[in-house]
Amino acid sequence: MSKDIKVKDHITLFEDERFGEMFKRKRALYENAATEEEVAKTLEWTLGEEYKELNFKREHLVVNPLKSCQPLGALYAAIGFDDTMPYVHGSQGCAAYFRSHFCRHFKEPFPAVSDSMTEDAAVFGGHNNMYVGLDNVYKLYKPGMVAICTSCMAEVIGDDLNNFVKNAKDQGNVPEGSIITHAHTPSFVGSHITGYDNMLSSMLAQVGEKTGEVKDRINVILGFDTYIGNFREIKRILGLFGVDFILLSDPSYNLDSPTDGHYKMFNGGTKIADLKDAPNSKATLILQKYATAKTIEFIEKEWAHPVKVVNPFGIKGSDDLMMAISELTGKEIPAEIENERGRFVDAIGDSYYWVHGKSFSLNADPDYAFGLTRMVMELGGEIKHVLLTNGTKDWEADTKALLASYPQGSEAEVYSNKDMWHFRSLLATDPCDFIIGNSFAKYLMRDTGIPLIRIGFPMFDRQFLHRYPTIGYMGGLNLLNWIVNTILDETDRKTMYTTSYDVIR
Repeated sequence: MSKDIKVKDHITLFEDERFGEMFKRKRALYENAATEEEVAKTLEWTLGEEYKELNFKREHLVVNPLKSCQPLGALYAAIGFDDTMPYVHGSQGCAAYFRSHFCRHFKEPFPAVSDSMTEDAAVFGGHNNMYVGLDNVYKLYKPGMVAICTSCMAEVIGDDLNNFVKNAKDQGNVPEGSIITHAHTPSFVGSHITGYDNMLSSMLAQVGEKTGEVKDRINVILGFDTYIGNFREIKRILGLFGVDFILLSDPSYNLDSPTDGHYKMFNGGTKIADLKDAPNSKATLILQKYATAKTIEFIEKEWAHPVKVVNPFGIKGSDDLMMAISELTGKEIPAEIENERGRFVDAIGDSYYWVHGKSFSLNADPDYAFGLTRMVMELGGEIKHVLLTNGTKDWEADTKALLASYPQGSEAEVYSNKDMWHFRSLLATDPCDFIIGNSFAKYLMRDTGIPLIRIGFPMFDRQFLHRYPTIGYMGGLNLLNWIVNTILDETDRKTMYTTSYDVIR
């Protein structure tokens, strides 16, 4: 019987004549749509200079911003701790969106709960939802720690997390001695990196216990980095150095767990005991400056030990990373790391003539945008535009200074608070050779015909890129691979019917 069943993939299913006719009827009868000629004419107009000027005057409308909201980042910080349940004090739809977003990127389940605030909570407060929610979480999942963040509804009505958690403990809604950490993460302020920073700094402040003893060990914080391979890469690098360390928030266990026939709610991560003991390390190394501004300030002020911040992309960034580890620990840089640097430099030399002179426009989160901008220029590429939605004035100033230090950045333009629709106008009126961006940039590729190199978050339409490292020399090789081989793919397409580029070159 199964031989008679033909299930079409959705890609070809809607090309059937019956669906084509149905869509035409629907458009004619119900959509009151403009004609195809009018649509094409308007789209063409939106790719010109006149429209670009109007587009950049836009003040009260955002179209496809390059960011998500704060609770998403807060959940990502929390999922990196072992035996910990991320918890959204807000509506169920918010929690479902965050979980869906992560599932589509990591291709993994993302455990998180919500206390499902509805209309009555919006009027009378969400305290009862939290009391019942915490009671259920401990009865059902028995976590070692709960990390609570908020979404819009709880913030608009002014719910007080500190008071609610205290009441829940006093009333016996949670087992005695429960560890509950919390951060206010209003969705209408900042972005996902703000939420990551708020959650992580709150966890450090509320759970960390400074004893006065200084241990020969460093803390390492990667920031809002969704390349799981980077967490394994930094552990490998630190292992080569022979360094004792605590990785503060390590999602590589929960978001890349093996299939062994058994589902576990908690698969590992930074131990809660290590989180408590982190203030007693002798120093902290941080790999993202703009996604951890509040965390950096907290550690410098409250833990009062040395903090080094590096941006570990490309040659200079990787050099900075190795030097920082060496300086903080007093360890020599291992010979294996030096060999990796040599291989990376060799690969750059082998690829330089393909990248040199090509122009690139980038969009990404601030730390990635800064590092990729520098690395592209190290490869000989020229930067046309760097555009973010969640950049700060500091990021903008730092990026402009970086571009000014390379001849390949002299013509570049920097935008810290624009969206993808602005980016579309820039690409259409001042085209580059390649776009570097996340999955959503594919729509810009379709509209402008400029090839896309997929790097960033989210990455929905390609499998498993997040499993590769992007930091250090080995991560640099991966980035170089993605950049130069996309250039070669395009060269293949352009020379398909010529003899200019064949397999022997």
